[in-house]
Amino acid sequence: MVLLAGPGVLISTFWIGSLLKVMYAFDMETVNYDYLVHYVVTVLCYLQLTFPYNWDWKTSLLLGALLGATDPVAVVALLKELGASKKMTTIIDGESLMNDGVSIVIFQLFLKMVMGSTSDWGFIIKFLAQNSFGAVGIGVAFGIASVFWLRFVFNDIVVQITVTLSVSYFAYYTAQEWAGVSGILTVMTLGMFFAAFARTAFKGDSHQSLHHFWEMVAYIANTLVFILSGVIIAVGDFSSRKITCEGASWGFLFLLYLYVQLSRCVMVGVLYPLLRRFGYGLDWKESIILTWSGLRGAVSLSLALAVKQSSGNSYISSETGTRFLFFAGGIVFLTLVVNGSTTQFFLHLLRMNTLTGTKKRILEYTKFEMMNTAFKAFENLGDDEELGSADWHTVIAHIPSLKNLQGEQVDPHDGCEAGNVDPRNIMDIRVQAAYWEMLDDGRITQGTVNVLMQSVDEALDLVSTESLCDWRGLKPRVRFPKYYKFLQSRIIPRKLVSYLIVERLESACYISSAFLRAHRIARQQLHGFLGNSDIASFVINESEVEGEEAKQFLEDVRDSFPQVLNALKTRQVTHYVLNHLNGYIKNLEKVGLLQGKEVSHLHDAVLSDLKKLLRNPPLLTLPNANDLITTNPFLRPL
Repeated sequence: MVLLAGPGVLISTFWIGSLLKVMYAFDMETVNYDYLVHYVVTVLCYLQLTFPYNWDWKTSLLLGALLGATDPVAVVALLKELGASKKMTTIIDGESLMNDGVSIVIFQLFLKMVMGSTSDWGFIIKFLAQNSFGAVGIGVAFGIASVFWLRFVFNDIVVQITVTLSVSYFAYYTAQEWAGVSGILTVMTLGMFFAAFARTAFKGDSHQSLHHFWEMVAYIANTLVFILSGVIIAVGDFSSRKITCEGASWGFLFLLYLYVQLSRCVMVGVLYPLLRRFGYGLDWKESIILTWSGLRGAVSLSLALAVKQSSGNSYISSETGTRFLFFAGGIVFLTLVVNGSTTQFFLHLLRMNTLTGTKKRILEYTKFEMMNTAFKAFENLGDDEELGSADWHTVIAHIPSLKNLQGEQVDPHDGCEAGNVDPRNIMDIRVQAAYWEMLDDGRITQGTVNVLMQSVDEALDLVSTESLCDWRGLKPRVRFPKYYKFLQSRIIPRKLVSYLIVERLESACYISSAFLRAHRIARQQLHGFLGNSDIASFVINESEVEGEEAKQFLEDVRDSFPQVLNALKTRQVTHYVLNHLNGYIKNLEKVGLLQGKEVSHLHDAVLSDLKKLLRNPPLLTLPNANDLITTNPFLRPL
């Protein structure tokens, strides 16, 4: 993503700008190059493939920067729908996110230069450094403040959404208007900080509500930008009849579209040796899709609107501003219609839309279980005293999706050794899902789940080449050094012992217990998924071996510091009981036994207790040696 959004945007910007400028500079009467160049230029001029606009280098590069921001929303949605690799989807989507900020910074640089600012290297370096490092710093600062703020918000989705919305706009205003750096780059950094450190601040329904809210905000913003661009083009262009009524302008628009696609090819081609070796690697098929997925969208239109607003002076004429908006709107339309609609064809041609063996097995298993689940539901309601019984085949006839499954239903356990099925992938994904469930149940803390998720992410990167290894990333955090037992002696103050080891032990115990529970759940599901196959048994044995160290650690803690485990279990049970009470109150409200004031009173009381438990958990104090001797009959003197 950094390669495509950094050097990639620079290559694309200068390539498009150079083509615009050089093709104009190549005039038939001034070409004094060799015969081959003269012949090429002659053909281009004859076919009218040169731009007739007398733009200087700064203006040409301004249009290149304007068209550098990609917006592959349609392609990403298509890739997800067709089940393409998550790596490909993430790279395309992440490149779009990052190059928006980079493209806008470069655009602002050339816009300042076009508007009369100095263009020496000192100004350029100062501008880029100030906008890059300053914007990143402000974004991180606002990210830290907002994550700290969200810790004081408990189970209030309205406040959480308000915090994310207000912080985003306040960060943009602070960076753009007050600090004079890139506001877009600041918001991009803030969003990445949220994704890295605030994932666990939004749980369950809150996470879904936040996602839907920002999806709607993005949809409305995109719609407004497209409508506004269309209105301005109609008012400023069609009223003058200077651009759109000229057939040459439409021809130059299609020529610019070819230049944009050519710049994308050059960018991916130049960076391909690095893209193959860095990160997860990129093969030639993925490079083709990456090249063709360079759609343009709302960001290019917004920048074109900024040029239009700045035009009408000695630096940028009104006609140039209108032409920029016309070209930007045309390129956005052509990339959406041509590239967006033909990406599926290229995916099918390159055979990149086929399901992997693991996904096929999951699909087969789901179909098999759908029919079993439907039949169980029929048994529960198919016969009653009031209305009598229903016929299963008649019910199936009214459910086409199940009717279609009847003919192709196959037991997924039959022949499970065949096919390219990687059960480790299924195992790690199910472990990750179990961690989220434990976070919702209060079994682990937000800090613990971040560590556990990171270990699974690292294991998924190596799942195709190594055995189960998510414990490897947790080992450094789960240790029981021998000096812990020495700290139990009476010569060490209890408060110092609590400060030195209790917090570490609590975190390590959370990690170990969650690891064991998640793997136990994953093993049960994997056994139900693949049956008693040899490959399933092998992976299950790997999982059990990985859990031995976690079990040993908990045994050491139980022998030396049993009060730590007791305290953690007490917190877990208390959290679970409060969650259960909260669900019970909601169920009473649903059936109508409680209403209005009664529900609000009970609900607030339970949430208040839960909030106190999470913010101020019971402090653990270690007993001294005399207390241990007194309470343990085996240690009392005879």
